[in-house]
Amino acid sequence: MTLEERVALIEKRNERVEMDKAWETSWFRRGLLILFTYLSIGFYMQAIGIASPWLNAIIPSLGFLLSTLTLPFEVMNNSQEELVFVCFSVPQDTAANTVYV
Repeated sequence: MTLEERVALIEKRNERVEMDKAWETSWFRRGLLILFTYLSIGFYMQAIGIASPWLNAIIPSLGFLLSTLTLPFEVMNNSQEELVFVCFSVPQDTAANTVYV
């Protein structure tokens, strides 16, 4: 495989990744998720006998919308990943290969 072919494959993969990222952050996707959230919670509340299930299903759907607005897709960068790793790492005895909790 030549260098040009490898670069072309990488560029093609990057296009797919960008399209996936655009879908993840699109308003159409958010709208569909809000609609399905509203319908599923509405049907569930209706099935268990909650008063005004379709009115009460609005709150979780709006909560989901707010969560997508305040937590963008690119929320975690490298420094946060390292912080999470450090917080959840446990000391390990490499000689005995046992983990102390």
